[in-house]
Amino acid sequence: MYARRRRRDHRSVDAPEDRIRMSERNHSADVTSRAFWVTGPGQGAIRTESLPEPDSGAVHVRALYSAISRGSESLVFAGRVPESEYARMRAPFQAGDFPAPVKYGYASVGVVEAGRPDLVGKTVFCLHPHQDRYLVPADAVVPLPDGVPAGRAVLAANMETAVNALWDGAPRVGDRIAVVGGGTVGLLCTALAARIPGARVELIDPDPGKRGTAEDLGASAAHPDDAAGEADLVIHASGRAAGLRTALALAGFESTVLELSWYGVDEVPAPLGGAFHSRRLTLASSQVGSVSPARRARWPHARRLALAVSLLDDPVYDGLITGESAFAELPGAMAALSRAPGGTICHRVRYPET
Repeated sequence: MYARRRRRDHRSVDAPEDRIRMSERNHSADVTSRAFWVTGPGQGAIRTESLPEPDSGAVHVRALYSAISRGSESLVFAGRVPESEYARMRAPFQAGDFPAPVKYGYASVGVVEAGRPDLVGKTVFCLHPHQDRYLVPADAVVPLPDGVPAGRAVLAANMETAVNALWDGAPRVGDRIAVVGGGTVGLLCTALAARIPGARVELIDPDPGKRGTAEDLGASAAHPDDAAGEADLVIHASGRAAGLRTALALAGFESTVLELSWYGVDEVPAPLGGAFHSRRLTLASSQVGSVSPARRARWPHARRLALAVSLLDDPVYDGLITGESAFAELPGAMAALSRAPGGTICHRVRYPET
């Protein structure tokens, strides 16, 4: 469950004199920062680097939290990114190259300490790897709305994936929707789908511990053997071949199975015999790297990410954060999660306050 901690409001520095003081700090010398690097298959280390002074179009961010993406980051940590996908898999501020050494990740929340004056003192989300301080262009950060605390905002990257998935899947009022896989992305898809008027949403996961989480999000839950079936839309996010088989079995006549899982170098058998063709099923992919064609003409990436951040203005999402480690413990935590994730949904990384 979500661990209770001493809370501190990091959302903004409201007093103008405080923002001026922060903006005028002496950044003439390079700032030392520490970042997590994947150094080999199943191995990681924290390395030190220097950051130059920001110009007027950039910002220095001091991290408060980041989050581990259990899908793509696990594959990167294990060295299981196919060579054909090295270019497409690059994260926005990745350093190094696949398979290793590489600095990878895309869920960071921090406070702007220097740079563009209107952002200094604000708490922001950024698609950045695990790093305690970093320099990015000012337009790469999204200020958090008042109702979204820093500790919850680490879910923004996964929420963006869920938003794109629902745009791709195009569920309609009153649909029966099955979501296979109760990880972070699957549960966020469940939450968004459950808000569609009249929709009946069922989370399919073998872990009985996910039932309460699904109910909190407005959905029911079932073991794969007990799922309702005949769904108008099936969203598959388990990352397992067994989950894909379940998803195809739950699809109703002429419905769509939306595949969100990415398997890296693994070859995944799909049961496309049997009734697949006679039921006229559609197996479609969805991937957050490109905005859904349904919205691409009007929605740049920045607008979609800002929407994802704003949708986290609901304390129900705190229940998706099921573990936390200090940044200094990240190499060991990443290895442990890779070996035995257990019932982990989102694992958060906490950075020391200065």
